[in-house]
Amino acid sequence: MNTELSKEATEYGREALRALEAAGGDDLAPLIEGDPERRRSIIEPTLGELGAWELDPRADEDELEAAAALCRSVGYWAVPYPVAERLARPTDLDVDGLVVVDDADPKAPIACLDLRWAAVGIDGRRSFVDARPPSTPPRMSAFTSQLDLRPIDDDGAKDLALALTLPCWTLLGMLDRAMDLTRSHVLLREQFGAPLAKLQGVQFQLTEAEVERTGLDALAKYTLWSIQAGNDEAVDDALALRLAAVEAAQIVFRVAHQLHGASGFCDETTVSWISRYSIPLRRIPWGPSGTVDALTKRIDRRGLTGLFSEAPAEAML
Repeated sequence: MNTELSKEATEYGREALRALEAAGGDDLAPLIEGDPERRRSIIEPTLGELGAWELDPRADEDELEAAAALCRSVGYWAVPYPVAERLARPTDLDVDGLVVVDDADPKAPIACLDLRWAAVGIDGRRSFVDARPPSTPPRMSAFTSQLDLRPIDDDGAKDLALALTLPCWTLLGMLDRAMDLTRSHVLLREQFGAPLAKLQGVQFQLTEAEVERTGLDALAKYTLWSIQAGNDEAVDDALALRLAAVEAAQIVFRVAHQLHGASGFCDETTVSWISRYSIPLRRIPWGPSGTVDALTKRIDRRGLTGLFSEAPAEAML
């Protein structure tokens, strides 16, 4: 297993970071929230110039890694556009994107976009999607819509791992940004004549959050490798990644808000926007408990395979 993305994918991610910064950077979320049409007028052409919509992450490992790097860059600027979902589109359906849904309560952050969508459930059932107009403004809904599903087939198992994994890379980018902002804040903000970063309690909190972020980074790369290798357990690995992502996000954003103080919940503070637009990624299709339930039902007593497994877990009982 290679623990780093390819040089080409890493550079592609940097190019996406620079392009999105030039398009508005931290102002993108407020601009789009105020005028949802800007998602199409700003984000689609900006990423189109980078060839984002021609990426085929199913084609080979280079394109898969480039797609992951792009999603991470999109998350870094908290861009409210479903890039991961578009990149996960199935190749055998005439649609623009794919979302993973909870069949009991199907929803996704795809409101206000005139695109064709498909959905896949944890059991592999695929559907065409009709997104209802959101009942609340973007500030409250983060562009999340309830979905009406029109069944297609039960052939979605091959789509599930990728569709679960790429949004986790978007969330990882958000955690990158939250940590960068929080480190900068505690270095600049002083208390009792010294930077907050000098306080041992602050250092402990930052260390806890950074351990979660770096652990998620490693697991995200492992899951890409599992998909690239065509492992039978790729969906299990993707669910484990999702669980790690939502748990890491809880800790990182808790620390970020605590160390920013009251300002961390104000629109004037960038971490507030990132935290708000991370919520759909953390709760849809399932939150922590729902993800645990989905994972445990799949792996049962055999457990996760991992890099160093030589035999099924049940053979060792």
